Amino acid sequence: MTVDQASKRSLQLTADGQLRHFLTLDGLDRALLTDILDTADSFIEVGERTIKKVPLLRGRTVVNLFFESSTRTRSTFELAAKRLSADVLNLDISTSATSKGESLSDTLLNLEAMASDMFVVRHSQSGAPHFIAESVTPGVAIINAGDGRHAHPTQAMLDMLTIRQHKGGFEGMKVAIVGDVLHSRVARSQIRALNELGAAEVRVIAPGTLLPTDVESLGCTVEYDMQKGMKDLDVVIMLRLQKERMEGALLPSEREFYRLYGLSRDKLALAHPECIVMHPGPINRGVEIESAVADGPQSVILNQVTNGIAIRMAVMSMAMGGQVSERNQKQAGREQA
Repeated sequence: MTVDQASKRSLQLTADGQLRHFLTLDGLDRALLTDILDTADSFIEVGERTIKKVPLLRGRTVVNLFFESSTRTRSTFELAAKRLSADVLNLDISTSATSKGESLSDTLLNLEAMASDMFVVRHSQSGAPHFIAESVTPGVAIINAGDGRHAHPTQAMLDMLTIRQHKGGFEGMKVAIVGDVLHSRVARSQIRALNELGAAEVRVIAPGTLLPTDVESLGCTVEYDMQKGMKDLDVVIMLRLQKERMEGALLPSEREFYRLYGLSRDKLALAHPECIVMHPGPINRGVEIESAVADGPQSVILNQVTNGIAIRMAVMSMAMGGQVSERNQKQAGREQA
């Protein structure tokens, strides 16, 4: 483990190894990631009940602090918190005090003064959730809902849950991540999770203009030709072209990208016959993926959405439990002193 990974681990975990914050997968080991998956599995049946609630966060206040828009992620975090019986505040940053000149620190202090217990943070700047976790009052949990190009740990974990459900595990799995890896925080978290959970091979397939210069150091192999890269795959994860983050002409055209890197039935036929198709959404049909594939029998895209609620329930309940455990330990220590 590197010094940076050790630092991230110590910030995220309590002294006894429980989750305090969930900011990145860096520094988290296979046992903890598996624990998150197992906990999420136990929450899946909650969504099948007539009354879709458990009381684990009853009396707690969760603030969705989204500095960047995201309908799907925000909605699933809100549903997850409500199914855990928490009170939820959705803060519209575009009309909040931060847009009127108030600093982020002052906004956080005011929210903490309202007895908030958890902030779910999405931000366009890499590292923003880490800054908040280091600045926030002890006892408040921070969950990263996506920051810049850095990380999207809950999305990666719901993808891992989906793979485990359909494949039974990760040993021997060959997985490819295809498309705009350069701008994707999801891809970085997926590569980390797949390697930690024991996948046999993680490939990235993309044109050179959509790959980070150090992509292989993340723990993957690179393939520029999708025809070659699709061979023998067990899982293919398509990424959205993030045009809003692109600077300059990184692609000749969307049509040309689809011709070379879009997932069509012909390209999917090169993979293992039982290869599953995934996409973190939202989907650009006819750009990243053919509709017949997105809606086809090998697609598990809607399963990913369903699993997103369970994973976020797991992470939120575990982080709140870690905060309570740490607070109790400190209180016991003071009493003994």
